[in-house]
Amino acid sequence: MIDPSEILGAGILIVDDQQANVMLLEQMLANAGYTQVTSTMDPFAVCGLHRRHHYDLILLDLQMPGMDGFAVLDALKEIEPDGYVPVLVVTAQPNHKLRALQAGARDFVGKPFELVEVQTRIRNLLEVRLLHRRLHRYNQQLEYTVLERTAQLRASEARFQRLAELSTDWYWEQDADGKLTHWAGPVADMVGIGGGDAGGWDIAEHALLQSNIAERKAFLDFVYSRTIGGALQYLQVSGEPMFDGTGRFAGYRGVGRDVTAMAAMFTRK
Repeated sequence: MIDPSEILGAGILIVDDQQANVMLLEQMLANAGYTQVTSTMDPFAVCGLHRRHHYDLILLDLQMPGMDGFAVLDALKEIEPDGYVPVLVVTAQPNHKLRALQAGARDFVGKPFELVEVQTRIRNLLEVRLLHRRLHRYNQQLEYTVLERTAQLRASEARFQRLAELSTDWYWEQDADGKLTHWAGPVADMVGIGGGDAGGWDIAEHALLQSNIAERKAFLDFVYSRTIGGALQYLQVSGEPMFDGTGRFAGYRGVGRDVTAMAAMFTRK
């Protein structure tokens, strides 16, 4: 809800070529407690004033010489970025009411004024306008927050990927069907997924690795070996299953490296 003090502090512009009407509306608004009321008898000045002050409501007379209220409405629509024209038209012609609404006005009151009706319509329109602005600001803030969080997430993903690349020889991600989706390094040959099969693996060790992945188990620093060109190679791999927001299995990911040199060092000792 809008606080009453916010409504009474809203910016209002009175546009009427008759000074008596302007004075009557000014006095009525002052008596009701409104504090930010401006007026003009020049319809050509309305758009310039609105650009500078962004009024929450414009009380607009339709019948004015030189530039009538319909022309003012058309001009205001050109400068409102969201298409919302905060105008309450004032007219003595009943047949102008529908036309004014079709032209973009939010409501109308007839002449001569019924002060209670005018006050009620002004308050209702101001409440709607202020709520509209609050929603617009909220949407802008939400959009900014989404962009900010997205940027943070991308930066975090980039850092994770870079750290994975620096600390391992390869990493990979695969979907729920086992298809590789993201990887760096010779994953297919080293792990034997995605169609790669360099052979030479210790059959029991490699079967255990494949079983862990197939059964969606998490494992850390699993070491297995294979023989390539007569030389024994040791590989170390860690992996974990991935789940989506509903807890459904979404795939697998892991990192690995060649630890042959490390294994040889311990063997010599």
